[in-house]
Order: sequence, then C-alpha cells, then structure tokens
Amino acid sequence: MKHLELGFIGFGLIGGSLARALKRKGADVSIKVYTRRKNPNLDQGVSEGIIDELVYAVDSTFSTCDIIFLCAPVQKNIDYLEILKPIIQSSCILTDVGSVKGSICQAADRIGLSRQFIGGHPMAGSEKTGFENATDSLLENAYYLLTPNCENKPEDIQLLKELIDLTGANCVTLSYEEHDRITAAISHVPHVIAVSLVHMVRENDSADDRMKLFAAGGFRDITRIASSSPEMWRDICLSNWECIRDFLLYFEHELEEFREILSAKDGEKIRQLFESAGDYRNSIPNKKSSIISRSYDLFVNVDDRTGAIASIATILSNREISIKNIGIIHNREYADGVLRLELYSKQDASEAKKILSQHSYTIISRE
Repeated sequence: MKHLELGFIGFGLIGGSLARALKRKGADVSIKVYTRRKNPNLDQGVSEGIIDELVYAVDSTFSTCDIIFLCAPVQKNIDYLEILKPIIQSSCILTDVGSVKGSICQAADRIGLSRQFIGGHPMAGSEKTGFENATDSLLENAYYLLTPNCENKPEDIQLLKELIDLTGANCVTLSYEEHDRITAAISHVPHVIAVSLVHMVRENDSADDRMKLFAAGGFRDITRIASSSPEMWRDICLSNWECIRDFLLYFEHELEEFREILSAKDGEKIRQLFESAGDYRNSIPNKKSSIISRSYDLFVNVDDRTGAIASIATILSNREISIKNIGIIHNREYADGVLRLELYSKQDASEAKKILSQHSYTIISRE
C-alpha cells in the first residue's frame, strides 16, 4: 500500500482508536486531525506519534489528504461535506463513522460527492468517550460496515477495505438502506426501549425510591444503554426516524399481543414465547463487537467475608491481569455470581476465568 495522508474531522474514541490501530500496525500513513480548540489529550497524541499534525480550521490544509474520516456527530458530518467539497482533490475518498447511513449518503449525492463518498460504520464502542479512551484494539474483530454506491470506483472501495483490515476489523459491504434497517432493529430501537423502561420505573417509583434501590441484575443490564449521550441519540433518532418508527410499531404490536395472552392467562403460550425467544437469543454469536458498549465480564461466586474481594484481586494481580472494574450485585435475582469483574480484553477474561477456577472459585455463565 502506498503512503496515505489521512484526515480526521473530529478525533474521539472511534477516530482515535482507528488511528492508534493503524500506527500500531506500522501502516505507512500520516494523520492530520482537526480540532476546534486546544486539547491536552490531543497534544499527548502528537507526543506519542499517533497524530502527525493538529489543525484548527477545516480549510485547504486538507486538500492533500487521500482519505478523510468524518468522526463528528451524524448531523455535523453532513455539514462538513459542504465545507470539504471545494477543498479536497478529486481523488480524495470521504468516509464517516456514524451509525446512520441514509441521511449522509443522500446528502453526498445531493451535493455531488457520491463518487467520492463511501459510508462507513465501525460497530464498536465503549461506555467512555474521547481520544483519551481510544485504544489500538477497540476495532479488533468488530464489524466495520461500508455502504458504497454504484458511482464509487472499485479501487477506492478496495483501498478503504485494505486500510480497515489493518485495524483487525471485519469489513462488510451493504446498501445504506439495509444498514439503517438493521441498525434500527438491533441498536436504535433497543436504545429507545431502554429509555422507556427507565422512565417507566422512575415515574412509578415510591417516594423513598424503592424501585431504584432494588434495581439491579436484569434491569440494569437491559437499561445500561440508556446512559448513552443524549445529543448523539437525538441525532440518530432524527436521522433514522422512519426505520425506528416502523420497528417501534412492530414492537407495540408484540406488546399488545402479550397483553392479550396475559389477560387470557394462557400459560402455555407464554412459555412458548419465552422458549422461542431464548432459542433465537442463544443462537446469536457471542461477539463483543457492537455499537453497544464492549465489556469482558466474569461473574464470580464469593463468600461474604472480609478480604474476599482483595483475595481475588491479588490472585489476578500476581498473574499480571488488570481489573477494569468491580461491581457487587446486591439483588439476588441471580442465584449465584454476586461479584462482577470487568476485564480489559477477551484474553484477560479467559485467563482470569482459568486462574480463578484453579483457586476453586465458581464462575457463573450469563451468556
């Protein structure tokens, strides 16, 4: 691959992780980053050699770029297309990292950039944001979706694929229509439902917050994504509103059907619904790559005694395994596994499971 000059408009978790991965792989790239203001974290990126040049305006500085990644919020990325059009060279590839593709692909076509624009969506993320939380492994084994169009040059699509492959991501191409329908079903609507569940509990809680006090286990798991950025999800909902609306209508139908089954006290039908849902859920590959936050968790059964947590931390520390987070599950909704250990990688989680099992700790599976 020839030397490539890459431009980044916005440089947070995704853009930073992409750049870190490419630099780690020794890719022959130089990285130019636009930022609106001075940022000590980005200065650190320069010191580390991840960023080759920081710029404070989207201007002719970007005219030498071979590929530009738009890493701002969905609506802002569309605005940057207009700004970049008179600046970039005709051979420059434009792409983005947003989770909605229809609006920006249509905008690129409308302003005459469809030949150069290839929609992109790395399906990876974290509960943390910003370049300071970017890692060179975030995209490994994650799906990276591309939505090329008939006007793109095959060699441009191939070049972008080769660059993405260097990050360890799995590149898949599909139409922007299919992309937005899929993400509405598996990500956007679940976020809306999570928000609705949180509001349901909040608005029906007692004055002494008993529901909040006991909310753990299943409720916390299913509503974790409700804590995502309100501004980001406002833009996503407005950009993909038709697909989200259609699946919400379907979900409303499912709930209405369940209400009717409950009213009829049809126990067998209820059992069948849970069984069929469980069968399908269990058939989903256990991949940790999605736009829902990635985590590598172990649930460990521990005795309620002084020093129990410290013992586990010491055992893992002695084997050079770092713990990212520790949580105690007070709600015994689950029979076992009152300690949740969050590790930094799949390999760490696997090794920790083996080590703790050797020390007679019981690891609880919650796949």
